[in-house]
Amino acid sequence: MAVLLCKLGRFSYRRKWLVAGLWAAVLILAGVSASRAPAPPPDDFSVPGTEVQQAYDLLDEHFPSLDADGATARIVFRTHEGKMTDATPRRAVEETLGKLSKAPQVGQVTDPYTAKSVSRDGSTAYAQVSYEVPAAEVSDSARNTLLETVEDARTPGLTVEASGNAVAGSKEAGHSSEAIGLAVAAVVLVITFGALLAAGLPLLTALLGVAVGVCTITALADPLGLSGTTSALATMLGLAVGIDYALFVVSRYRDELVRSRTREEAAGLAVGTAGSAVLFAGLTVIIALCGLGVVGIPVLTKMGLAAAGTVVLAVLIALTLVPALLAMAGKRIGPARVRRRRLRPRAWAPAREDGADGQRAARPGLGVRWARLVTRRPLAVLLGVAGLATLAVPAARLELGLPGD
Repeated sequence: MAVLLCKLGRFSYRRKWLVAGLWAAVLILAGVSASRAPAPPPDDFSVPGTEVQQAYDLLDEHFPSLDADGATARIVFRTHEGKMTDATPRRAVEETLGKLSKAPQVGQVTDPYTAKSVSRDGSTAYAQVSYEVPAAEVSDSARNTLLETVEDARTPGLTVEASGNAVAGSKEAGHSSEAIGLAVAAVVLVITFGALLAAGLPLLTALLGVAVGVCTITALADPLGLSGTTSALATMLGLAVGIDYALFVVSRYRDELVRSRTREEAAGLAVGTAGSAVLFAGLTVIIALCGLGVVGIPVLTKMGLAAAGTVVLAVLIALTLVPALLAMAGKRIGPARVRRRRLRPRAWAPAREDGADGQRAARPGLGVRWARLVTRRPLAVLLGVAGLATLAVPAARLELGLPGD
């Protein structure tokens, strides 16, 4: 495998314009397909085979007007004088619910008096407004009508409040977290490499892989039933593994240049060695994501498969496009810096065979020094791991579950 990857790296280095052109064509094709694709369907969260799903299916079958997955709003009435069964507050409740029953997208409104939703002391009553669409599809006009009706029902002697997912609505997912993550990654890479071009290359290839992956998901959203949530997981994982995998190859490429390799040879060796780690790590992540299908929840299965496809793109880009971009960069990406320290002469020290006192000597990097520390002090490391395991014991008592009302 290492020999094949080495040949692939050298080929990509020599045929840099061909490889870059092919990836540019893939990006353009994915972008055009995404621009012409219809909007993705809403999230359809179902768990086949469970009693909860059977209850939802029965409701949809026998009460089609009452969408089991539809948005809901709870309207609470509280009187400060008398009881809710008195004529004045009861008339206010009936007028409010009558307006809400005619509001847009409303499927059903329960009557607190017939549903026995009045408190024992008679001071509080509540009604539920059920919508024909999920919370994400409740229109602004329907939500505004609900809030305005509740506001109009309030009087000095009557308090009216509303809650529920129909009131809160749903916010569009932003990309601020991804932007912050990219900024932090850029700072770390610049500090690590000490050069903007070498630091920017992993970011560029990671963004390219995410762009191709998200555009492909968007293009296939309608025929495969991929919701908008699917691209969110693909974006997060695509950025993470895309930066890591490209970083492996670039770092090994610069290390090989220190050994006076030619640039083509260094690119081939980088893909043959670090590329093997990239391939193994990528396969591990892909298998884990495909394992989401074991849960039996269709939306999780689709998310896992789509994210796995993005990881495949990150692996292919690291093995082919990264060496091509290294060839384009040429001498602008140089060998890794060798940290050196000046040896102070000591009167008692014997003469060095490799040079006079005061000569600069190569200083091991942080990774080498850490590895030496671990091998010299294995007992301390094992005690530290045991301490972390002890701190993690309470996590075994966590009870995890899916969110719901």
